[in-house]
Order: sequence, then C-alpha cells, then structure tokens
Amino acid sequence: MLGYVSLLLLLNLSVTGGSKRCPYHCLCYESSDLVDCHSKGFTQVPHGLPHGTWLLDLGGNNLGALQRSTFAGLWSLRILVLSSSGIQLLQPQALSSLSFLEKLDLSHNELRRLPPDFSHSLSSLRELRLDNNYLEHLDLPSLERLESLEKLDLSHNRIETVELGAFRGLSRLRHLYLQGNQLAAVREGMLTMLLGLEVLLLGHNNISTIETEALMSLHSLSLLSLEGNQLKHLKFKTFLNLHTPGTHLLLSGNPWDCDCDLHRVFSKLLSVRHLHVDDYRNVTCYEPAQLAGASLAWVDSQLCVAETATVLVITLTVLVTVVAAIFMAERNRKKNQGKVGTRSESELDLQEK
Repeated sequence: MLGYVSLLLLLNLSVTGGSKRCPYHCLCYESSDLVDCHSKGFTQVPHGLPHGTWLLDLGGNNLGALQRSTFAGLWSLRILVLSSSGIQLLQPQALSSLSFLEKLDLSHNELRRLPPDFSHSLSSLRELRLDNNYLEHLDLPSLERLESLEKLDLSHNRIETVELGAFRGLSRLRHLYLQGNQLAAVREGMLTMLLGLEVLLLGHNNISTIETEALMSLHSLSLLSLEGNQLKHLKFKTFLNLHTPGTHLLLSGNPWDCDCDLHRVFSKLLSVRHLHVDDYRNVTCYEPAQLAGASLAWVDSQLCVAETATVLVITLTVLVTVVAAIFMAERNRKKNQGKVGTRSESELDLQEK
C-alpha cells in the first residue's frame, strides 16, 4: 500500500534536475525529497541516494539480501518501501541507521526469520508490513524495541509459534494482523501488555485452543476475528475476561461440535452487553454428522429443546420419587406411633389388675 501511496504523491511533483544527486534509473522529486526506484531491476540498494530523502520506494526489485548499514546516512528517511523485492535475508544491523523511520514495507518477500536486532534502531516506527513472507516463528528479541508501533501486519506467513512475550514491548500497538498463518493455539502470555490493542485478526489459522486467560489483558479490543480456524468448543470465561467497552467477534467457519454445551456458551455470549457475535447466523455445525451444515441457532430449537424436556422429565421423576418417599416415611412413622400407644394402654390395664 505504501508503494501506491508514494506513486500517487509522486505524480503531483516535479522531477529534480541537476541540482541534486539521483541514482541512475531512479526518479528524484525535488520539492519533497521523494525517490522512486520502483521496479528498476536493482540487485542491491543503489548508491548516491540523496541524504535528505524522506520517502524511498525500492519495491519490485531483486535485492536478495540487505547488508549491514545498507541505508547509512539516510537520517531523514521516514517511509521505506521494500515490497516484492525478493528479499530473503536481513543481515544484522541492516536497518541500523533508520532511527527516524515511521513506515516500513517488507511485504511480499521471502523472509524466513527476523534477526534478533531487527527492531533495535526502529524505535520511531509506527507501521510495519511483513505480510506475505515465509516467517515461521516470532522470537522475543526481534520486535521488543518497537515501542512506537501502532500497526503490525504479519498476515499470510507460515507462523506456527509466537514466543511468549514477543509483543510485550509494543505498548502502543492498536492493530495486529496474524490471519492466514499456522497458529494452533492462543496461549496465556502471548498477547500480554497489549493494553491499547483495538483490532486482532487471527482468522484462517489452525487454532483449536484458546487458553482461558489468553485475552485478559486486551482492555481496548474492539474486533477479534477467529473465523476459519479449528475451534470445536469454547469456554465462556475466555471471552468474559475481555473487559472492554465493546468487542465484536467473528467465529464462523470453524468445525463446531454442536451440542447443548456449545449452544449455552453462545447464548451467554449473546447475552453479554459488550460482546457482539457479528456472524452468529453463519456459525454452522460440523459434528455430529446429522447436524452437519446446520446453523447453531437451529440446534437451539431442535436438539436442545428435546434435551431440556428430557432433563425436566428426569427432574420431575426424581422429585415425585422423593416426595413419595417422604410421604411413605411419614405414614410409617405415624403408624408406628399408633402401635406404641396401643401397647402402652394394654400394659397399664394389666398393672391395674
């Protein structure tokens, strides 16, 4: 997206003449220090970039790896676009000089991991795009210095695990996109310290477990997307721990095991004022086989009514049995008292004679 924005801006600006250096094949725009090197066939970051460059678009090239101090001297850089550039590796300190960078687009590359020092010089970064790479793990040190980050896009990677506390330094994060990965669970501690998080997208992973306390710290969450995972059951307490003004939930597209316990959980969710299951009508059953494809709302009127009736019959039967037992016990007590009274009168008659 940053590439498109930059190009739209560039259309309204004049190309610089000879008053400022500009790498061969690139276009430099004098009035606002924008440099367009998009899709120019570069295999490495070109030399001779103006030191006052504010926006640099290097997307669509074939850079392969970013070497140490690749962007040295570009102290004014605020936006850096490196999307679709065949980047497979970030060497340590590759971004070390970009302490004022605010937006970084590394989407649609071939990154499999982030170096431990990835965030060390990016304390001013507000938006980071790493979507559509090959990332498999998120380790604790890689993101910990991104203290100004507001939006983090990690969607459509291959992420299986997130180290507990990997996001703990991201105290200003508002948007976290993790959809389209291979996460199997949402663990307690995975989302800790994200007090300002508003949007969390976890759709289309392999999530089958959400630990009860996993969402507890998300006090500002307004949207939680969990559609298209492997959820069969839910714990009501997991979502009750979301102490937010209002949270919208997306839960369709999971292989729900539709029994009355699941229905009761959803009924409770629907009754909580600050929780909104936006796609409840699209929540369908996967199991049992006779309910496959049926709406969970339909299960309420078909399966659970029968179960409720059965429970009521059993309860009534037990109640009748208990009342009958009490009645019989009382009757026997009175009968025995009568026998005792008759025996006492007979004994008195014998004593008088």
